[in-house]
Amino acid sequence: MFARATCEREYTVTRTKISTASAPAALGPYCQAIALDGMVFASGQIGLDPSSGQLVEGDVQAQTHRALQNLTAVLEAAGSSLSNVVKTTVFLTSMSNFTAMNEVYATYFGDEPPARSTIAVAELPKGAQVEIEAIAVRNS
Repeated sequence: MFARATCEREYTVTRTKISTASAPAALGPYCQAIALDGMVFASGQIGLDPSSGQLVEGDVQAQTHRALQNLTAVLEAAGSSLSNVVKTTVFLTSMSNFTAMNEVYATYFGDEPPARSTIAVAELPKGAQVEIEAIAVRNS
């Protein structure tokens, strides 16, 4: 529980760490997600198999599928879902994978996808080709 002071009033928010064995454990000093009142801020997910901790075999499409499956598990543990996502950020190690990633991404978000930024980066943890983070609304 955090208290924040403003010039006129004080308010309180509830901050909850989210953790699930259905998604890979954090690779560093962070958690899978934070639920803050009615919102979920999910850390980036790469294509790690949650049971082995290893990157899935295959191309960027296989990694995108696994990253989105991991993200789904984290959101569900937080009381949310992909349909409640309002913003994602996709990190790609090569923009030449943009179209292939989009083909898979579209199957998870359908006709009403969230706002999104896609950023090219030099590299990602474990040699991943794609990482996806999200902000979502919690189920009421």
